[in-house]
Amino acid sequence: MKKRILCLGFVFISFCVLANDPIKLIKNAGGLKEYPNANYLVVFDSTVVNVRESGLSYNNVHKLIKVLNSNGAKMLNHLKFDYDPLSAYVEVKEVIIYRKDGSTEPLNMEEVYDYPAPARGIYWGARQKMVNIGRLEPGDAIEFKMFKKGFTYALLYQDEEDDSRYIPPMKGHFYDIIEFWYPEPVLEKVYKVKIPGSKKLRYKFFHGEVDMRTKDLSDKKLYVFTKKNMMPIEREPGMVAYSDIAPKLLVTTSQDWESKSLWFYGVNEDYGSFETTPEIDEKVSDIVKGAKSEMDSISRL
Repeated sequence: MKKRILCLGFVFISFCVLANDPIKLIKNAGGLKEYPNANYLVVFDSTVVNVRESGLSYNNVHKLIKVLNSNGAKMLNHLKFDYDPLSAYVEVKEVIIYRKDGSTEPLNMEEVYDYPAPARGIYWGARQKMVNIGRLEPGDAIEFKMFKKGFTYALLYQDEEDDSRYIPPMKGHFYDIIEFWYPEPVLEKVYKVKIPGSKKLRYKFFHGEVDMRTKDLSDKKLYVFTKKNMMPIEREPGMVAYSDIAPKLLVTTSQDWESKSLWFYGVNEDYGSFETTPEIDEKVSDIVKGAKSEMDSISRL
């Protein structure tokens, strides 16, 4: 009862309901009649992030996905989670299959596979965790919970054995990019982040609108971003990347966006990333020889 009482705050209502009765949610989510062109339906996608003073973040992800047709069943017969072990930790906590006949099948979490991720051009030791779901039928659904800590976007590594290796390189600050686009319909996506009271979260939502609410906790401030009834964006020939036109959220605790850019530039400057060599100078001179302007030089690359 105590747990249910804690869920009565305005920002917690929907996901307490979701967590308590997934079978009812699956039944009421709709099917091919409502989504005739979809393979599966994301009933909900919830992420709760707890940020510490150091910038280290703990992420709890909770999703419920409903199979709509045979193609969706094939697409969901396994789940994959990408991560870089040098900067992030991933643990699949729970996976449950809800059959359309009302039965449930919890999967054995000791059978989660962990292996090197396929690589095509950049080889930095990325890995994948995979859960074999097996045969699904239209009307079945999958619920899974996953825990993550660490960072993804900085691509800088420090050789530490404890949790300090998962602290973002910009010490004391948190940064994240949250995608609000999917290849299939989504009924509800919620991103919650708890920030220490000593920090201020700066955020901006691109290419659309999102419902944002805040709540003061004892020692932190909770930010809740919610978007409902999202449909996939149809791909067009010659289209730019989804990140350039689809809804996304950027959050940071740095002073402003420019501060992070200047910090990252300084890291590369100190490391010597922009230093040149006589061989490079000679090749560049050969490439831009005869160029009449900066744009003319660029066009020759």
